Amino acid sequence: MNVRDAAVTTLLKIGQGGAFSTISVHQMLEKRAISKADVGLYTELVYGTLSRELTLDYILEPFLTKQKKLDPFMRPLLRMSVYQLFYLDRIPDHAVINEAVEIAKTRGKPHIAKVVNGVLRNVLRTGKPDFSAIPSTVDRISIETSHPVWLVKRWLELFGEEETWKMCRLNNEPAPVTVRVNRTRTDQQEAIVLLEEQGVIAKPAHAAPDGLEIVSGSVQQTDLLERGYLSLQDESSMLVAAALGAQPTDHVLDSCAAPGGKAMHIAEGLATGSLVALDLHPHKVKLLEKQATRLGLHNVQAEALDARQAGTRFETASFDRILVDAPCSGLGVIRRKPDIKWTKRPEDLTQLPVIQRQILEAVLPLVKPDGTFVYSTCTMDPLENEQQTEFILSQGFVFDETFKTRMPEAVQSLIGERAELKLLPTSLGTDGFYIAAFKKMNETMG
Repeated sequence: MNVRDAAVTTLLKIGQGGAFSTISVHQMLEKRAISKADVGLYTELVYGTLSRELTLDYILEPFLTKQKKLDPFMRPLLRMSVYQLFYLDRIPDHAVINEAVEIAKTRGKPHIAKVVNGVLRNVLRTGKPDFSAIPSTVDRISIETSHPVWLVKRWLELFGEEETWKMCRLNNEPAPVTVRVNRTRTDQQEAIVLLEEQGVIAKPAHAAPDGLEIVSGSVQQTDLLERGYLSLQDESSMLVAAALGAQPTDHVLDSCAAPGGKAMHIAEGLATGSLVALDLHPHKVKLLEKQATRLGLHNVQAEALDARQAGTRFETASFDRILVDAPCSGLGVIRRKPDIKWTKRPEDLTQLPVIQRQILEAVLPLVKPDGTFVYSTCTMDPLENEQQTEFILSQGFVFDETFKTRMPEAVQSLIGERAELKLLPTSLGTDGFYIAAFKKMNETMG
């Protein structure tokens, strides 16, 4: 399949059916309809177009005023073409327009190809707009960096103008590819050598001791993921296992475990201990089991259970350590999943904390006295983070004083007096993330 045609198909699927970008891209690649040489361009076209959707529509709008109704495929095709014209240097302008016209011919009627040709030539002739002429700061950030107005307003309120600009711009750049080394099978240095033998250059990750950053080549083209030597995972979420600090003999609960990156990382460090991994959906439990098998872990017990019902399944004070990696808005992973910008709504920031609180109410009693509890999310909003931390502190828990010392040196300077770490996407170039660690007071302490 033509790589641009495949990208339009994927963008149309995401736009019409609300399909997740990561799943849609994976499905297209699984079909092997795109040559290996074109995989990089295909993913760049899909994620780049999605990421800059609002900007691309702003550029296109003046040239579409006479078009009463567009065929469904036309908008993703036009967006993708403008993305190439203004944001990808390596593709000649004439090639972009010719490809778009050919796709329009094969998908629609002859007059549609003429419209596509005319619109793109006019866009090219006019050039990229001067965004600095937009008078409102909120509108300018929103349009130039392609983020919804409500989110820009929220971040301006929380982080200020300079940080909001930085985060919004960074969200439009490709995220680094990082992998976690399975220390039951290899170590960092050996993994670098094994990757190099298969044409992939990697280096130690910036912060996570078990992490590697892929410098060049595709780790998916090696056999090291399949053999369980490596797992794809962002650096920020690799820090959760260190935050939990599980001992080799501990009995651990990960109450919201799928897809399993953090759970498996914890289990890799449990020599004689065990880990119970819960997820609401049975098909995701199968995914957890598959991960454990791939990594050679026999100490993982995966169960389908709503974490809000954990108190009906497990006895009070039955786990040494518990992780709640809570369902959240995911606004820290926009760089990897740009469609989050368009699917999340302001009301999510009030509705999700209700679910988070219900999970906490069910799970906190299951921690043993003097046991460790970790709360984490892949977002930066206080409604989903610090607000929940205050609730945990009101339930017989105190901040874990040893948290800072067991975290990697690269992040220790970002941890204050409270045992919590908030990473903005701009902090270390990782996903936006929040981690807080607590100790359950025993009766003699309380």
